[in-house]
Amino acid sequence: MIRISSSKQLTIAEFDWPFDTVLDKHNRWVKLSECIPWDELAESYYQGFVADRGRPMKDARLVIGAVIIKHKLCLSDMETVQQIQENPYLQFFVGLPGYQSTEPFASSLFVEIRKRMGEAVFEGFHRAIIEAHEGKKPVTPEPATSTASLDCAEPDVEPTKEEITISPAETQAQTSPATTHQGQLILDATVVEQAIRFPTDLSLLNEAREFSEQIIDTLCKNLKVDQKPRTYRQKARSAYLAIAKQKRPGKKKLRRGLKQQLQYLRRNLAHIEQLLALIPEGTPLPLPYWLLYRYWVIQQVYAQQWAMYQTKTRRCDHRIVSISQPYVRPMVRGKLDKPVEFGAKLSVSLTGEGLAHVDHLRWDAFHEGLDLVAQVEAYLDRYGYYPERVMADQLYGTRANREYLKQRGIRFAGKPLGRPKQENEENREQLKQAKEQRRQEYLQRIPIEGKFGQGKNGYRLNYIRAKRANTSFAWINSIFLVMNLLILQRIFFVLEKGSFASWITVIRKAWSMTRLNPRNYFTLPGRSIGRAA
Repeated sequence: MIRISSSKQLTIAEFDWPFDTVLDKHNRWVKLSECIPWDELAESYYQGFVADRGRPMKDARLVIGAVIIKHKLCLSDMETVQQIQENPYLQFFVGLPGYQSTEPFASSLFVEIRKRMGEAVFEGFHRAIIEAHEGKKPVTPEPATSTASLDCAEPDVEPTKEEITISPAETQAQTSPATTHQGQLILDATVVEQAIRFPTDLSLLNEAREFSEQIIDTLCKNLKVDQKPRTYRQKARSAYLAIAKQKRPGKKKLRRGLKQQLQYLRRNLAHIEQLLALIPEGTPLPLPYWLLYRYWVIQQVYAQQWAMYQTKTRRCDHRIVSISQPYVRPMVRGKLDKPVEFGAKLSVSLTGEGLAHVDHLRWDAFHEGLDLVAQVEAYLDRYGYYPERVMADQLYGTRANREYLKQRGIRFAGKPLGRPKQENEENREQLKQAKEQRRQEYLQRIPIEGKFGQGKNGYRLNYIRAKRANTSFAWINSIFLVMNLLILQRIFFVLEKGSFASWITVIRKAWSMTRLNPRNYFTLPGRSIGRAA
């Protein structure tokens, strides 16, 4: 059952606070709560739920606000609940009417929240942020008109708000169906690492053997078997440690250790089959679900490891590197410090305003260039027009992608295919300008690399601690949600809450820099002011 309450909260002055100290209305959490479209986010969160049946749910603002706090501060589930319990500003942020000393909800609820927040929910969140951003972003002035108006303005006369920004209605008028191309789209891919132990074949087989022994113990206890099968667990453990403790064991020792663990595991799997044969057909297996799931995984691990041992290879298709998270795959990236990463691979698109969106998330390696068509069409679906240009590395510049973009009037900012043109007196200057343009466009791809760095270094995007594939999806998208909300907050307060006099000073400085050197440009949050044509 859904209990809908409006997210139009009281002001910070009306917040019920039992102490004499007045809460600061300029607190960062108060400012962030003012620019978030809570009602639109709640509508996306509630989709798919039954409104008239079931136990009453927690309010959407409480749930979404707690997720934002968790990933903005990089906290654990339990620590997030405790921080909300202790901090009045966080309680105001999540929509509580007054200060309370009890926990708002149990920390275990975060697991259920991540299960509910699927792809449709985060797509709704992203559209709500786009709509809020479109209503707040400034208008880039035309060079000739704006320069003349700023130079002729009297020093004591401050321009009005209408000269700097436009209303949402005017924004919709400018982006009418007649506008077919606007903005730019930056594409790239990255791997976000999962929080798993670095996998080795020997440690993986040892862990599988220990789970098989636990399954045997559980079956013997539930089936009341008098004589437990012999597993040689002490000898198997000693054989594993004899090799694992060596810093650099030789190939022969390592291969002999793998064979021993494979033999122990094969013996245990045969014992499990014999014990399962005692259960009548149609009777549920006397194993908990999590242990039954591990039983299926260790059988796959044994089959893969035995095949690699026989063929003396170190790779196989859909290789399992974690028993608790068997969906994780090794991603060969070829980087200097980490040639192989273990986690999900993302195809991410970044707009010129700085809003990032995870378009595709897969656990197997894939060619990110094949996602370009879907990403461009998604841009059209969200904004109502195609981008003017697409900036990506050469991996995206396939013939099929270039032909697709050419048919739709979109320019691909990359090096053209084929042999370079022969330089002569007639085209030397033209080739020089084209080369410089490609260099400048290549530099404009830096923001998406910075977005990856911001997520991995600032919000632990390189250490995903969720234990399921769907909860890992929610974890990753929540981090991108926080980064997009920070872009929205910057636009909201710099342009709407800040001083217009300082804003005019920034524009004057930008245009003066442009007149002195056309290659200079001044960048504000997500916008470029005074960029040379």
